[in-house]
Amino acid sequence: MIMLVGNIFLGMGISIFKLSGLGNDPFSGMVMALADTSGIEYARFLILLNLSLFVIQLIAGRRFIGIGTVVNAVFLGYIVTFFYNIWIDLPGEPQLLWQRVITVAVGVVICSFGVSLYQTSNVGIAPYDCLSLIMRDRFPRVGYFWHRMFTDALCALICFLFGGIIGLGTLVCMFGLGPIIHFFNVHFTEKIRGDRRKSGKSVKMRTE
Repeated sequence: MIMLVGNIFLGMGISIFKLSGLGNDPFSGMVMALADTSGIEYARFLILLNLSLFVIQLIAGRRFIGIGTVVNAVFLGYIVTFFYNIWIDLPGEPQLLWQRVITVAVGVVICSFGVSLYQTSNVGIAPYDCLSLIMRDRFPRVGYFWHRMFTDALCALICFLFGGIIGLGTLVCMFGLGPIIHFFNVHFTEKIRGDRRKSGKSVKMRTE
């Protein structure tokens, strides 16, 4: 349940970033740019790309595969499209710069909350998120932060080369998501998982 809710909030956050017009997270921005260039629907292109990355995950990162991998890889694109269509139909795109900046700020919080729930559920992670973890395991002398920065920077470059938007939202995602995700991990997600474990132990004791 934590993983499912996390993916819903993650998709919502990505759709809000897209609505701002100031850039998305590097991977989503790259997928959107490549999808527009190829003429393939965003959600379908994301599935195709995830299938390609899943081959790498299957070979080198099998321990990171779980039901969360499938849900994120297959359904995230449709969740993003669902919420984006709602924002376009109801409030519409923000027109003024300050409105766009506020939209980015809201997207950061919602996206970080979703990532915190989805990743700490420990039931599998997306093929793209797995890449930096595989690199960390293969090159342990280099910290995870730098592996993630490398993959994000590569995605941002591809996004730019294919006409995608690189802006405030992209920079915030690259440098600002980590601390906010950590905040949610410590003050919310880990407490929920802790309460769940305690509840499970009490049930087990009662049944015994």
